[in-house]
Amino acid sequence: GNIEFLIMTIGGVVFFTLLLVTGNTMAIAVRERTAELAVLKTVGFTDRAVLLLVLGESVLIALQGGVLGVLLAKGAAPGLANALPGMTFYLAPQQLAGGVALALLVGVLAGALPALSAMRLRVVDALRRV
Repeated sequence: GNIEFLIMTIGGVVFFTLLLVTGNTMAIAVRERTAELAVLKTVGFTDRAVLLLVLGESVLIALQGGVLGVLLAKGAAPGLANALPGMTFYLAPQQLAGGVALALLVGVLAGALPALSAMRLRVVDALRRV
């Protein structure tokens, strides 16, 4: 009988799964580019700059997906309202902004651990793996 709780639970599970998938993608991206990160550090990039590059990439990827999802949802709402008579589908600007904010949160959370591992990467160890 509690539909709101059911929807919030499903939404939470989807959010957590999305966070795991995005984090795994970023971890693989950092692992595959270990040599490139080592070269960046060799030519003078600081640990903080490498951290911000990886974190920025994660946020950018998540933001692109979030904006695309919000735009698709906004475009699909009128079609859903027409297909299901008696149902109202309206996305307020606050809800759209909340979707983009959640995408940014996913980007930061998913990129934090891979960015920290990239920051702590030692050049000698990274080039030894190549």
